[in-house]
Amino acid sequence: MYCFELNINYTMLQREGKTAMELGLRDARVLITGGASNIGRGIVHGFAREGARIVISDVDGPQAEKVRAEALELGALAVEVEVADLTEPSAADTAVQRAVDSWGGLDALVNNAGWSVPGFIAEDTDRAKWQRTVEINLFTAIACTQAAIGPMKDAGQGSIIYIASDAAFGQIRQGIYGATKAALIALARTTAREHGRHGIRSNVICPGLVIPDGPDAVGADSLWSVGQDAVFNEKQIEFLRKDIPLRRLTTADDIANSVVWASSHLAARQVTGQVFSVSGGYTMP
Repeated sequence: MYCFELNINYTMLQREGKTAMELGLRDARVLITGGASNIGRGIVHGFAREGARIVISDVDGPQAEKVRAEALELGALAVEVEVADLTEPSAADTAVQRAVDSWGGLDALVNNAGWSVPGFIAEDTDRAKWQRTVEINLFTAIACTQAAIGPMKDAGQGSIIYIASDAAFGQIRQGIYGATKAALIALARTTAREHGRHGIRSNVICPGLVIPDGPDAVGADSLWSVGQDAVFNEKQIEFLRKDIPLRRLTTADDIANSVVWASSHLAARQVTGQVFSVSGGYTMP
């Protein structure tokens, strides 16, 4: 178990030139799926600044090792890398068990593993492609949630965060992807209702468009590895930006700050079953 300090200090601290929140997450045992690139990498960094112990689960071993080194530099107490395709049977159980074997339990799970290839619904008819989207976005979250409930239930508390998307509310060229992300909302709320009595909280973060902040932010297996223009070109980005009330894109750090806050028993102990759009107001669920 990690220590919950009664005297909560929300003063923002500067560590390594970054902002860190004191949220009682020092020593927390955290599993982050898809933790090697873009949003996942940002979330790893966020927990690292809090002094957490982190398991990075990803299919991209070299990128995950790079992020492991970054996390240790930022203040993580320990970082393990679990290289696996979470759509494979038992892979989720193995990832959760890595935290349990290393540190005796699991305090927070972040279901971030995801995949998207934009396409209009009438044209996106390649079943193998969209079945893979369902497997990565939904199956992995179900499997990891089921694996995490046991150790969290034993501990009498835990936090599960689902990284969904504003596409869950309906977006052009995101029909199948959005459907999987909408399913995560139902999964999160069901988990919250069924396991709140065990002290397990379950919440959803819906990012707006997050562009990788540079070449170090993605690995060869990232959906962004094909190049930014192949995912969202500048014309599409500017079209999107005009509909954002704050007129700025979301960053990986924006998502990380929200995830870290929602994972904190000190800051968010009475928050469960909630959906937060971190998109500058692009959607307001």
